[in-house]
Amino acid sequence: QVQLVESGGGLVQAGGSLRLSCAASGRTFTSYAMGWFRQAPGKEREFVAAISRSGGNIYYADSVKGRFTISRDNAKNTVYLQMNSLKPEDTAVYSCAADLNPISWNAGPYAARAYNYDYWGQGTQVTVSS
Repeated sequence: QVQLVESGGGLVQAGGSLRLSCAASGRTFTSYAMGWFRQAPGKEREFVAAISRSGGNIYYADSVKGRFTISRDNAKNTVYLQMNSLKPEDTAVYSCAADLNPISWNAGPYAARAYNYDYWGQGTQVTVSS
């Protein structure tokens, strides 16, 4: 079992920044890759970013590339999502997820598929006002 708890969401003006955190517990943190996904009201869940177990491989959705940065601190069992230059269309519930299958994970389309992830957090709301 893996427990994931997100924090750091809130209300921010367009152009502003937020940093989301996802604290993990229950298994050795370095045994799983991590991803961030988001879901806006009335829309399907969307991939945002993913990071390998070591942090050496990273993959971003085109919509956030250059604005968002994913990172992980394996000593703190935490993955982060630094979000800069936020836009109203970034408004969504952001959730982190853990993939416990290190053999299959790669920094590409595999990482963007929500069904490849085994555990999910409850999500944190990010609202960007115009």
